[in-house]
Amino acid sequence: VQLVESGGGLVQPGGSLRLSCAASGSTFGHPIMGWFRRPPGREREAVAFMITAGGVSGDITYVAASVKGRFTISQDTGKNTNYLQMNNLRPEDTAMYYCAASPHLKVPIASSTVGDFVSWGQGTQVTVSS
Repeated sequence: VQLVESGGGLVQPGGSLRLSCAASGSTFGHPIMGWFRRPPGREREAVAFMITAGGVSGDITYVAASVKGRFTISQDTGKNTNYLQMNNLRPEDTAMYYCAASPHLKVPIASSTVGDFVSWGQGTQVTVSS
């Protein structure tokens, strides 16, 4: 599966951005989509995951504690596009954001790890600064 992110940019603290991840190719075999970020000088970290395959009960999304209540992950199946809505952005949210796809359906979804994600986009930069 090929992934292309868009929607990054420069925003003031308290502002909002919506990142998009357009998927093409063998999307059927990748039931979990995720967003990760790499802040300057730091390791990559998980932001949010979502089970995009149908027929799964229980929680189908996971959002990291650092962004819970501010970030939301969603999917438009018809467009094969995943979204990360980011509200109330803070300077510490500054990072390169990547979307990724995993062929491993794990329940609970929070048990997914970065090693499960085998397809990655090129990244989109988000900078939060006044």
